[in-house]
Amino acid sequence: MGIKIYNTLTRNKEEFIPLEEGKVKMYVCGPTVYNYIHIGNARPAIVFDTVRRYLEFRGYNVRFVSNFTDVDDKLIKAANELGVDVPTVAERFINAYFEDVHALGCKTADAHPRVTETMELIIEFISALIEKGFAYESGGDVYYRTREFNDYGKLSHQSIDELKVGARIQVGEKKQDALDFVLWKTAKEGEISWDSPWGQGRPGWHIECSAMAREYLGDTIDIHAGGQDLAFPHHENEIAQSEALTGKTFANYWMHNGYINIDNEKMSKSLGNFVTVHDIIKKHDPQVLRFFMLSVHYRNPINYSEELLENTKAAFERLKTSYQNLKHRMGASANLTDNNQEWLDKIAALREQFINEMDDDFNTANGVSILFELSKLSNLYLMEKNTSEDVIKAFMNEFETLFGVLGLSLKDEELLDEEIEALIEKRTQARKDRNFKLADEIRDQLKEMNIIIEDTPQGIRWKRG
Repeated sequence: MGIKIYNTLTRNKEEFIPLEEGKVKMYVCGPTVYNYIHIGNARPAIVFDTVRRYLEFRGYNVRFVSNFTDVDDKLIKAANELGVDVPTVAERFINAYFEDVHALGCKTADAHPRVTETMELIIEFISALIEKGFAYESGGDVYYRTREFNDYGKLSHQSIDELKVGARIQVGEKKQDALDFVLWKTAKEGEISWDSPWGQGRPGWHIECSAMAREYLGDTIDIHAGGQDLAFPHHENEIAQSEALTGKTFANYWMHNGYINIDNEKMSKSLGNFVTVHDIIKKHDPQVLRFFMLSVHYRNPINYSEELLENTKAAFERLKTSYQNLKHRMGASANLTDNNQEWLDKIAALREQFINEMDDDFNTANGVSILFELSKLSNLYLMEKNTSEDVIKAFMNEFETLFGVLGLSLKDEELLDEEIEALIEKRTQARKDRNFKLADEIRDQLKEMNIIIEDTPQGIRWKRG
């Protein structure tokens, strides 16, 4: 059985069959870069990076594209408040974005297109929609004729009649129908703008992703992904624009991750619970935040709190400790045990379980459970009187592989500074001299420095508390 994906378009899990065998074209809507990304932005970054990694693990060549919205109302407002121009704001927060998501273990996309670098293509796209009768110019603005696209509402599963209820033409809008949406906006005085057949202006939000996805991935792509909040109207409008232009299916699989609440409340600036990744990773290991996100299925809502993150840290450290115990035992093991194959078979069975769980709509929550099974099994193995390097290597390889698929790191503890190294050496000598009182005093001193000492048959081990 192959990979199955829950497709928002059909509301069903479907077998994943890419357009081209062995290759995947994947587009993920990126952030609007007017500020540091918040924890809600971090979830799709982590989730779809993991999807990409798993597809690669399963042998696919993935072409992964994620855009930056580097001009819109929010950027213009931020630029005015900071007293700089829009490109300066965008560059600052694009750099900040990369710092944050790389800390979270996310790989760089194959392409990170920007709206400001795609302007010519966007204008060509809009012009073609006007020629086909799907768009019209009105007083320097350009709007999409929503009713001209017969399948409008198919992603969000809404009918035109349902959408009409509550639709209004706002003050200053020049559209012919309340359901029409803007493709090009006339620039206000002093705003950043570009030349176009309709005068000075800039693109509407939805058109940019249609133009960039087509440029970098073609008329039809395999997977289009983003947060649940983007399904309507953003992704709905992308479908309408793209399919009206090309007459082809825009994306075969639509994936959306669930919402994040903060302490059981919806995150918003008005509630004062707006949490940025920039601030979280000052206090917490960003790998713990990633592990926290992956401990819940991507389509389910997730609740963030400091307490939950601390609990996650303890669980994550248990897994890393199991790996470090294996590494520590390696040098004291031989290759003479009789039951190697039995343990190797158990490890292989866990790999298969992990694949089965991840094949089922990228169920990282169950995938994480397999990591704990691996940890439990390795701990059990280390209780054996005789251990084999072959089995320990197999355990370590499995930890490294599955952690890598999930974008998690098993890196060793940071190097100790000279003072701590000297104390550990002094304590070791004290134990050799049977001066246990001094050894205990040094242990307590190290504990105050957040260094935990463990005496094992193979020697001293340490870890940060």
